[in-house]
Amino acid sequence: MSVLDGVGVVGAGGEGRAVAAYLASLELPVHLYTRDPGAVAEIARRREIVATGALTGRFPLREVSADPAGLAGRAVVLVATVTTAYPEVAARLAPHLSPGQLVVLFSSKLCGSIEFAHVLATAGAPDVDVVETDALFAARPAGDAGVSVLGVKRWNLLSGSSPDAVARHAERLLGWFPMLEVAGNPVERGLHDFGAVAHVPIALANLGTIDRAEALLFYVEGVSARTVALLERTEAEFAAVAQAYGARLLPMTEVLDRYYGCAATSLLDALRTVEPYRTIAAPTSLDHRFLTEDIRSTLVPLQALARAAGVHTPVVDAAITIMSVLGGEDFRRTGRTLRRLGWDGLGHDGILRRLAGRGAAGHSAFGHNAA
Repeated sequence: MSVLDGVGVVGAGGEGRAVAAYLASLELPVHLYTRDPGAVAEIARRREIVATGALTGRFPLREVSADPAGLAGRAVVLVATVTTAYPEVAARLAPHLSPGQLVVLFSSKLCGSIEFAHVLATAGAPDVDVVETDALFAARPAGDAGVSVLGVKRWNLLSGSSPDAVARHAERLLGWFPMLEVAGNPVERGLHDFGAVAHVPIALANLGTIDRAEALLFYVEGVSARTVALLERTEAEFAAVAQAYGARLLPMTEVLDRYYGCAATSLLDALRTVEPYRTIAAPTSLDHRFLTEDIRSTLVPLQALARAAGVHTPVVDAAITIMSVLGGEDFRRTGRTLRRLGWDGLGHDGILRRLAGRGAAGHSAFGHNAA
């Protein structure tokens, strides 16, 4: 199966539309799949996406469909849905995938490819490769006809459910997305996520404002010289967990510089310098996916990995507890647990073996580290 058979993009929110438009700009045959055709009625009618901002133009699509059966004929399937929907999405796609296909997750959060591949296997899907990167586009839907692309990340990491999966497809994906670099393992990739470091701590510093749905520029007005300490402590805990799993976390100021370009030396200055962040408004509810997605898909698995490795994460622990109380939901139960990754009961050494691609026999390795 070749890319001449088409590239499927699953999800038609801001990221999905931006990914589809970008791939179409490379003259790839793009098929867009969505559960809500009404939300993209004009895109479907014209079979094109109108993009403005950092990516500008009118980009043709081969089709827009709500039927996942068509995915069987696509060489590459890119999933650009919210990460909390991965179990549902994987189970729904499993009957329609074909052996040898590549599934690429956009956003993914922490170990998303591990969870997605585990659900596919449990659902009886054929042997497909699953790899992951972060959301590469800061984008918002523009009605039912297009997408507004606020920014395109200049750098990010690529990993996957196995080292072999990454090795098989890295050349093609780095050709399409030259800003990508192969990560040491999925933990390294998943923890290089500035949003996961920042969203919940900033929300905790502005609980009343968000709960009252008052206007707030999230990154510019939401952090002060004092409350930035919450982000710095969270970053330190992310770094400690990364180290426990054989990875090194780049400083978040450097991550932001690699993302969008900013010469700031402090995290507070960086937040106020990055152009795409300057106009982003705070969520108007504590139940917004802007927050709950990072808790369920990054903080919960991070806490579980930390406990397996004997790493203390008091700020992350407190954030999960406070948001669980406020949301009336036990995120430690509903989030991305080790059981959902297929890692329940492995312990630290067992997880390290899985990350290295080692089973009872056989051995393979990921690519170079991000350092």
